[in-house]
Amino acid sequence: MSEIKPFLPINYSCHFAEFRDGEQFAQTHSLGLVISGQMELNDGQKKTVFKKGELYSSRKNHLLKFVKHPPKNGEIKTLTIYFDDDILHEFGKEYGYKADKGEISLAYIKPKNKTLRAFMQSLLDYEDILNNKGDTKLIRLKQKEALLLLLKYDPTLKDVLFDFSEPYKMDLETFMNKNFHFNVKVERFAYLTGRSLAAFKRDFQKVFGKPPRQWLQERRLQEAHYLITQKGKSVSDFYLDLGFENLSHFSFAFKKQFGYAPTELTKTR
Repeated sequence: MSEIKPFLPINYSCHFAEFRDGEQFAQTHSLGLVISGQMELNDGQKKTVFKKGELYSSRKNHLLKFVKHPPKNGEIKTLTIYFDDDILHEFGKEYGYKADKGEISLAYIKPKNKTLRAFMQSLLDYEDILNNKGDTKLIRLKQKEALLLLLKYDPTLKDVLFDFSEPYKMDLETFMNKNFHFNVKVERFAYLTGRSLAAFKRDFQKVFGKPPRQWLQERRLQEAHYLITQKGKSVSDFYLDLGFENLSHFSFAFKKQFGYAPTELTKTR
């Protein structure tokens, strides 16, 4: 999942094949419904599968991977509403919501609420919205309706949804060793650790003794070597999860790093 991108405030998506997005970073809060197939979300610590009829809600400023799995001989269909800062500021001012405290939020949750699910299903009747031709006022109204229902479902979400503070400065070594497998730009890592790009690169050099991109490549390849030799994994099982965009890129980088192809390791197991 490269980035969970809010291309549109309300996004109806359908794919016949397994689908992953590019950069694995959630820029906005969202609420979605799996209409058919299954969707898997992974924040690096836990992995959750969302089935047909289940709701998912991701949080902004989190690293997050997703994979959409179509049903046999069918499409994976999802419907997602995104909440950018503009709509949240507008909603907060209109309805008197603001965060009372900074809340360390989960990357995603699985709301279990019949009213929220019925609301999301009702959007399927708005053909213009699904075809990206919806009236702006109607779309804003639906975004606000979704927010009202979310806050009724869990009032504590106000401390997550209306917290507009920037990420705080955190321990770089701990963060990077936890999140090296996410395929995001160095600028994202800098932002999430509470640093400017220049400060991130400077601090990174002090901590790891090498530039970020070089360290990330080497760290991912070390993990790949471990998974093959110690865990008996096949390359096809994990190369995408380690942030490599395709198998040929991974194999080329692996051979350059270790002097032999990953297939040579699997032959000796």
